[in-house]
Amino acid sequence: MATTTDRHTVTHDGVAIPVSRGGTGRPLVLCPGLTSTQAELSGLIGLLRRDHEVVSFDLRGHGHTSAGEEYAFEAFLGDFRAVMTELGRDGLTEPPVLVGHSYGADLIVHYAAESSGPIAGLVLIDGANPIPAPFITAADLPGFRALWESVARERQLVADPARRVVLTAQEILELNLEVDRMRSGIDLDTAVAGSGIIDRYRSIGCPISMIMSTSMAGDGDDAGSRRYNRLWRAGAERLVRQFPRIATTWLDADHGLVVTHAPEIARIIRDTRAARVRQSA
Repeated sequence: MATTTDRHTVTHDGVAIPVSRGGTGRPLVLCPGLTSTQAELSGLIGLLRRDHEVVSFDLRGHGHTSAGEEYAFEAFLGDFRAVMTELGRDGLTEPPVLVGHSYGADLIVHYAAESSGPIAGLVLIDGANPIPAPFITAADLPGFRALWESVARERQLVADPARRVVLTAQEILELNLEVDRMRSGIDLDTAVAGSGIIDRYRSIGCPISMIMSTSMAGDGDDAGSRRYNRLWRAGAERLVRQFPRIATTWLDADHGLVVTHAPEIARIIRDTRAARVRQSA
């Protein structure tokens, strides 16, 4: 087992992905969300390394990972596949647990649905949610565009390169629209309904745990926040109705729970492992 931090680089599609690996225990791969970096998840990573061998990395265009020519879900998923392939060659001691926050949760669900390799389990933190309707409506576009312009400016100029994000506001907006369609199965432009991410769960055989925020969009009393929070809960409840085996924990938090509630999340992941060990004994 690794007791010190090992750093190496995985290259895929012209993108250099620095990967960190450290800690002692069962293997765990942590995938951050969009506009988030592993530097911001350092608190959770440190806690998880107490009883896991944690592998962490940044998405393309985030932190120390180089920029890519394309920013789309399939491009990010290809990078994740490359990291997992490299880990497979490194000879993990046992099948890994995959943990993803927000966009990272969607990535690991899609990966697990298509992968033939062994996976010990998935932990989805406030993501991969089959919401019954898109978050972003045509009326919401101006507000979201302004939001991402502010975020993009801030993240491009941040002094710490480990926290920098080079994506433009338009690229971030398009990625959010894409994942909105994938989660809900509804295209904003055509209003045509498809299956959405919920069908991916049918192809996953490993245990799944969800850690969800009660106020994903914050606790504001405006109509937008109420709608987003209502959709978020409805999506998770829909998923559990169809797949009762999915264990769900709700935390009194917003979408930043991976930072603000790191100790609770680390405990849930640890307790999930302990429960599975007892069941198999």
